[in-house]
Amino acid sequence: MSNYPIHTIESAPEQSKPVLAQLQQAFGVIPNIAEAISNSPKLANAFLAVFQQVHSSSLTEQEVQIVLLTDAVANSCTYAVAFHTALALKAGVNPEETDAIRERRAPRDLRFAALSNLAKTLIEKRGHLSDQERERFTGASFTKEQILEVITVVAASTITNYAGNVSNPSLEGQFQQYAWQA
Repeated sequence: MSNYPIHTIESAPEQSKPVLAQLQQAFGVIPNIAEAISNSPKLANAFLAVFQQVHSSSLTEQEVQIVLLTDAVANSCTYAVAFHTALALKAGVNPEETDAIRERRAPRDLRFAALSNLAKTLIEKRGHLSDQERERFTGASFTKEQILEVITVVAASTITNYAGNVSNPSLEGQFQQYAWQA
């Protein structure tokens, strides 16, 4: 059961209403986690702003979802794991890749593995990357600048994961098949 009210556009605080409306337009539905986040207009607006940057980066949608799913697993956010599993599959990521991440293994695809490993390392080491870790990422045909873009994705997912862990929103029916336990 959620620790915070799950708002609709109508019931949300006034400054959160535009955020929920934009999310509904983007997803066709407002995820329960966003409805819980809307309890804080400051958090809701920060959440939207950072995610707009994430989805306009040089990373493909599949690559973004690999990072978001990895972060959700690393942060043990059950809601976000289910949600980003669904979005990754919708973006065309192979189920073997999402299963690997959900099982805390590296994906087979070398670029996905590099992204997943970097995201996990950034979280676990609080951003302290060794030269070898940076080189492993750039060796998978990524740029040094893309390391900074992955940091943006990690920041965005940290907002969502922490808010999800604190608010504990229920999982919508369409994500139930992707439910996950830490």
